[in-house]
Amino acid sequence: MDINEVLTRGVTNIIPSKQKLEELLKSKSKLNVYFGVDPTATHIHIGNAVGLRKLQQFVDLGHNVSFLIGDFTALIGDTSDKESERPILTHGQIQENFKNYKEQASKILDFSKVKVVFNSEWLKKLSIEDTIKLSQHFSFGEIASRELIAKRLKEGKKVGLHEALYPVMQGYDSWYMDTDIQIGGADQTFNMQAGRVLQKDLRNKESFVLVTGYLEGTDGRKMSKSWGNAIWLDDEPSNMYGKVMSVRDDLIITYFTLATNLSEKKIKEKEERVKSEPMQVKKELAFQIVKELHSTSDAMSARGNFDLTFQEKKPEYSEIVANKENIVETLEKVLGSKSIVKRMIKAGGIDVNGEKINDANYKLKSGDKINLGKRRFLKVS
Repeated sequence: MDINEVLTRGVTNIIPSKQKLEELLKSKSKLNVYFGVDPTATHIHIGNAVGLRKLQQFVDLGHNVSFLIGDFTALIGDTSDKESERPILTHGQIQENFKNYKEQASKILDFSKVKVVFNSEWLKKLSIEDTIKLSQHFSFGEIASRELIAKRLKEGKKVGLHEALYPVMQGYDSWYMDTDIQIGGADQTFNMQAGRVLQKDLRNKESFVLVTGYLEGTDGRKMSKSWGNAIWLDDEPSNMYGKVMSVRDDLIITYFTLATNLSEKKIKEKEERVKSEPMQVKKELAFQIVKELHSTSDAMSARGNFDLTFQEKKPEYSEIVANKENIVETLEKVLGSKSIVKRMIKAGGIDVNGEKINDANYKLKSGDKINLGKRRFLKVS
């Protein structure tokens, strides 16, 4: 495994610096690395798996790797990327959610070389005195100034006092495991920094935070358990294939980078082709994801089902007369205004003869077939 790829592929930030971490990795020291999830749902989505893939890379480098199940911190609920409090889960709900976690994560991680830990093992043993002493390493102002916390306070919404304890508890996870590297998404940066603080204050040890990129979901927002826009690791092959095919074309290379093990060289080749044949490259993406998370035969079957269900349906085209051959003026009478037409062109929502149009001055000709989104089809007479 190439160290540079570990430190760059899908990585948006390294704290305190990439250079220092690279030097440490090249020193051949065996490092303690962890990635954690709170079992707040019954599934893991491929956005979560970005961190799992990065964790597996450290397995391949031969380091001490832990997959942390936040069965205790899930009782608090992390609101790093939420605009309201998370509901507090019971121990029963947490245990139920965890049942399939390892099975799903094993699609990415080699658990014969990964230690599974539960943070209730140490967090439930903390006394009130212990918690107070840990909290003294942090300021409430720092916690209150976090973007979504500050937004809720400004709007007069409730911010639970327990929410301020979440970074403290996650920081203690890092200290307890004597972590050298924490892996997580950008929304976890503040919480992971808490681990750096405790390592520095209590051990006088430099530790690192490796921030991974995130995947946008099927609706264009960050992939989330809560928003119904996720592609789950345990989705059925055909469903998984279809979901991948619904993502925006401009996300194809991001998905190849963050959601597959395809080599960077091959991804670069895909990037060269994606502008000229996005549908074909997206099919290759869907095939690759299903192949890695299920099998080659499942991917072939899912591709066949998709082609049969969607590709072979012949759309019904309505006739339309081109107005001075100008696409904006022609579609104005269909969509209601020139501004709507221009917005759709800018968003990549209009294609002519299978090619996306990005020029508002595009000239139409007789016989052109126009797709407005996925459901409206016009033919120039």
